[in-house]
Amino acid sequence: MEYGETVESAVIREVKEETGLEISLNRIFGVYSDPGRDPRGHVVSVCFMAHKIGGNLKADTDASEVACFKLDEIFKFDLAFDHKKILKDAFKA
Repeated sequence: MEYGETVESAVIREVKEETGLEISLNRIFGVYSDPGRDPRGHVVSVCFMAHKIGGNLKADTDASEVACFKLDEIFKFDLAFDHKKILKDAFKA
């Protein structure tokens, strides 16, 4: 988030910057704030469900690569920090 920005504005901006996609937010599904969840420091994540409303998937200003995966494929990856838990919570997998 940037100073003075809402979490809703921040996620819409960040998704556009990192993936090239324009989104509309559906709802918040979780807030993750365990102080030990990221070894770099205490990070709080507010996680949303959203849907695409425009744009084309491409690495943009903040990402060198971007890709889509099927839900059953994503859990085969070694994801950073607690991201596997976040995805399981999001999709009740």
